[in-house]
Amino acid sequence: MDDELITERRSVAFPQVFGYLRHITGGMARHAALVDCLTEYCRQHELTLGGIFTDRDAAIASHSAAFVGLLDALEMPDSYGAVVPALSHLGPKRVAAERKRQITATGARLVVRTVRPTRLNASSDRQHKGMRDVRS
Repeated sequence: MDDELITERRSVAFPQVFGYLRHITGGMARHAALVDCLTEYCRQHELTLGGIFTDRDAAIASHSAAFVGLLDALEMPDSYGAVVPALSHLGPKRVAAERKRQITATGARLVVRTVRPTRLNASSDRQHKGMRDVRS
C-alpha cells in the first residue's frame, strides 16, 4: 500500500499475485479495461497475475464469494499478494478496512495500483481537468 518498490528490493522470482475487482456498474468494456489495467500493472512490475476475482453484486459483504476465493488463493504457498486497481475496489471504508486486515492475515501483501504522472500526463491533466481515466 505504500510507495515502496514491489520487487526491485526483494529477492523474489516472478511473484504470483491475484487481482480483485468490484465491478458493479458498467458493461463488459469497463470490466475488460479493469482487467487490462491490472494485467499491465503486473507486467510492468514483473508480477505474475495468477487470476482475477470479480464481485458483481451491489450488496457489500466482507465475505463475498469472490473475496473468499481471493483469500483462498492467497493461502497458497507461492502467493505473494493481492492487487487492486484502487482501494475503493475493496468496498466502503469499514468493509475495506476489514478486507485489508483479512488479506494481511494470510501473510500476503496488498498491492494497490498507482499511476505516477509523467510530464506528458501532467500537462495532459492540466488540459483535460475533470477527465477521469476509465481504468482507474
